[in-house]
Amino acid sequence: MNGKSEAAMEAKKKVVVLGSGPIRIGQGIEFDYCSVHCVWALREAGYEAVIINNNPETVSTDFDTSDRLYFEPLTTEDVLNVLDREAPYHGVIVQFGGQTAINLAAPLTEMGVPILGSSSRSIDLAEDREQFEALLRELGIPKPEGRAVTNPEDAVVVANEIGYPCLVRPSYVLGGRAMEIVYAEEELRSYMRYAVDVSPKAPILVDRYIMGKEAEVDCISDGERCLLPGIMEHIERAGVHSGDSMAVYPPQTLKPETIAKMTDYATRLARAMRVIGLMNIQFVVEGDEPYIIEVNPRSSRTVPYLSKITGIPMVKVATRCILGQSLESQGYAGGLWPDQKNPAVKAPVFSFQKLVGVDIPLGPEMKSTGEILGQAEDYPRALFKALVASGLDMPLKGGLLATIADGDKAEALPLLKEFAALGFPLYATGGTFQFLRDEGVTAEQVNKISEGGPNLLDLIHGGQVGLLINTVSKDKRVEREGAQIRRASVERGVPCLTSLDTARALLLALRSHKEGGDMLRVRTVDEYLAGSIGPSAV
Repeated sequence: MNGKSEAAMEAKKKVVVLGSGPIRIGQGIEFDYCSVHCVWALREAGYEAVIINNNPETVSTDFDTSDRLYFEPLTTEDVLNVLDREAPYHGVIVQFGGQTAINLAAPLTEMGVPILGSSSRSIDLAEDREQFEALLRELGIPKPEGRAVTNPEDAVVVANEIGYPCLVRPSYVLGGRAMEIVYAEEELRSYMRYAVDVSPKAPILVDRYIMGKEAEVDCISDGERCLLPGIMEHIERAGVHSGDSMAVYPPQTLKPETIAKMTDYATRLARAMRVIGLMNIQFVVEGDEPYIIEVNPRSSRTVPYLSKITGIPMVKVATRCILGQSLESQGYAGGLWPDQKNPAVKAPVFSFQKLVGVDIPLGPEMKSTGEILGQAEDYPRALFKALVASGLDMPLKGGLLATIADGDKAEALPLLKEFAALGFPLYATGGTFQFLRDEGVTAEQVNKISEGGPNLLDLIHGGQVGLLINTVSKDKRVEREGAQIRRASVERGVPCLTSLDTARALLLALRSHKEGGDMLRVRTVDEYLAGSIGPSAV
């Protein structure tokens, strides 16, 4: 580099961006997307961008993404060593690297490092349960009843107050790690022994479990105004981690008054927390009332998805807010952005075939390793595209094997009837078969594993099953067989659904496909966005 170029580089303000570190379940390529787009926005704004990250399989660690790359661990000591070398610098951005980066905000602040965007205080306000609950009470924003605890005895007291089932999870973790739904005191005590090992310094959150619809929103705030690019409605009900749940934009069943409340809560919360940049909020809707269940003052997995389908370059806008520009100066007002007319479905991608011995039921702890986007002129077509792209072999061939837990049989009945009407021969284990026969539904009975052969494993391995619906039982003996059945389906490449909500979505997609039409017409994202509202300056 010649002397003139060196002098020009010296004159630039320098910003250090923390990446997401080693990619694992819950912290993947979506955060790398955010880190890279942040760097691009910084360089476009005339800043020198430095990345600290240590995964070779990411774009952020490409040699030409940033002005300088430090391939170092994301620990306090290593980051401080890099910052000493890079001094003087304008500040550090932690909100685009997931939980690994955001967890460094407090120790870096203690060492005098300037954190750009949402401060360490704002981040801690969202993560510290007592502070966050006090803020929600002050703002009059509802949340499920519950408290933070640090020992099993206090956890039992809280659970008895709010009633079982309870949702329990450690704070300051990502991907729903160690999150569970517990139904009795014995389960809770067992969980507490495990959770303290996972997160020994953080309190355990014990909340009332609400069986409702989940929805989430990513917000961009400049400290005063708050922009909501869109609201995503989860297809699976509460209890399935957001990273494993299918989601649709715009919402298909949420009422306007519910959406208005969510917009109001997000706007007031962002202002009260002094959020500058991105924030993700997750809601559970009981009736028409949205309850806040989690707030993350950082980017989330849904930022790339929402950016593409709304046309709002969310990371770029958020980075400009972090650098001191207002939303208004960028051409955006606050509030909810107008819905894009073509529905888009986010579907998770799993790697169960490559992960030997891993059980597959969906639950509060994240298991997906990626996600895809399906977009079309209407919701059923978007669903069909998303399911095909996620690896489901559609239209499915062969029979449907149903082994349904007692508590789910009534809900499963109309779904199984519709699958039969679409031409799926039904196979069912004893209890499910008896239930279907009593309801006048034709099915063929198959033996469980414990009942001897030929049994349902022979049916699966024989290629007669094209779809398995297996809902999880609370009976541990039944579940031991259930795990074997699910594993056999994975190894054979047979789609296995453990959520009736996912089965309902599959039905809608298959029914729409059977009714005809060009289901897989390909259009670019830009073609779908054509005619949508957006400031030409951005």
